[in-house]
Amino acid sequence: MSAWPGNPVLVEVRRGGLGTEVLESVHRGALVVLGADGSPLLEVGDVARPVLPRSSNKPVQATALLAAGWRPRNDRELAIGAASHNGEDGHVELVASLLSASGLGPDDLGCPPALPQHEATRAQWLVAGRAPERLAMNCSGKHAAMLSACVAAGWPTAGYLERDHPLQQAIEARLGQASGEPVAAVVTDGCGAPQHALSLTGLARGVLSLVQAPSGTPGRLVADAMRAHPWLVAGTGREDTDLMGAVPGLLVKGGADGVHVAALPGAGAVALKLDDGGERGRTPALAAGLQRLGVPAGTLSRWLTTPVSGGEGVVGDIRAADALR
Repeated sequence: MSAWPGNPVLVEVRRGGLGTEVLESVHRGALVVLGADGSPLLEVGDVARPVLPRSSNKPVQATALLAAGWRPRNDRELAIGAASHNGEDGHVELVASLLSASGLGPDDLGCPPALPQHEATRAQWLVAGRAPERLAMNCSGKHAAMLSACVAAGWPTAGYLERDHPLQQAIEARLGQASGEPVAAVVTDGCGAPQHALSLTGLARGVLSLVQAPSGTPGRLVADAMRAHPWLVAGTGREDTDLMGAVPGLLVKGGADGVHVAALPGAGAVALKLDDGGERGRTPALAAGLQRLGVPAGTLSRWLTTPVSGGEGVVGDIRAADALR
């Protein structure tokens, strides 16, 4: 993973406004589309090279917590356990309740303190002089679920983020099983937890397995919970939340540094990584991949292109490049 592939352009940024349009910037990367049977429908760039899926690993990670014996009181707790939430009031309150159910509190969390990502909520905190809190960190739901799984399994909560802890060993094994390939590397994620490298094909294969799992199995329980509560998975104004609301049956999970994965039962899955690790090109690329799975362009119109502003108007757009069209 120390050498970078020569990936093609996936996304273009075009700007105009005065009778001329120019190609201002591009985002290179790799993208794979799998059919319902897991076979590749489209491979652009190096989709076999391991990448760090970051939070896109969370849906499969959550199945390992269920297998360890964690029994959420409801599907809302399961959804927040696989979330990258905004830190809005409902997110923070649910994570606190999840911890309390296992006899734990915010001080048991191993994620760093943070301010909410949601702009209005963050502004309220700042005006009130409220300091960053672990509960508001976008991965706090995952950490609360990990701790709850440790309590259920009888494992120590101390050291739960160490790679050799039984919980992390179970997660690593589960990610390899679901992806159909061994984990290529383990590093430290932004939230302090172990982060596991997989290929884009393996990432897509793992998330596809959740939406197509039999009813009542850990994979299906996670997929159903996330799709039933998309606001808990991300929050107000977030692409994951809005896409799952717009496309029935779709499971979407973004990850930091330009990663996104989505799966639709009976259709297939899409996984992508932008080489520059940026955010703005992810949804046009993802939407182009979802079109390959049969999602209508009309349904995806707000994500297929995003506007480029000039003054008080729109003078261009961000769109998928020819490699994806």
